[in-house]
Amino acid sequence: MTNTGRLIVLTGPSGVGKGTLLKQLLQHCPDLYLSISATTRPPRPGEIEGKQYYFLTKAQFQDRIDQDQLLEWAEYAGNFYGTLRDPVIQEVNQGHKVILEIELVGARQVRQKVPEAFQIFINPPSWSALETRIRGRGQDSETAIARRLDQAKVELAAADEFDFQLVNDDLDTALQELKAKVLSL
Repeated sequence: MTNTGRLIVLTGPSGVGKGTLLKQLLQHCPDLYLSISATTRPPRPGEIEGKQYYFLTKAQFQDRIDQDQLLEWAEYAGNFYGTLRDPVIQEVNQGHKVILEIELVGARQVRQKVPEAFQIFINPPSWSALETRIRGRGQDSETAIARRLDQAKVELAAADEFDFQLVNDDLDTALQELKAKVLSL
């Protein structure tokens, strides 16, 4: 990888607001390139190949793993998710800042493969605020909520592994802090 562009990893626990921050960041910084993940789950209504995800069969995904064509990957709820190496490297080599919004396991894999990637961790303002956000989604069973909360504890314990941390307490403040950091890279 050349130093013309920059790979930026964004992670944090479920419910911390990564997606909301990233969506607004991309509106403010249209030159940023958001990496599109690959998945083996079927497309949902309205999802377009190459826009929301690259949709692969399990065999295709396994071939990419075997050929080391993924920067990171994980299995979640019986489906595989990952980041295809070539599109990301192409964008970085063309001088673009590329953002990956991924989970902790994936961030650690990227750190091994691309140690120069800048890694950002989004923290909640408090544990109780995170729990309220997760419960407030209203789409998960109590078992799923408990699983998300257990995973959040693991992720929060790993926050110090990251190059930069910010707290998503006030969305506008967090967005400005994230934007300033990304633009400074």
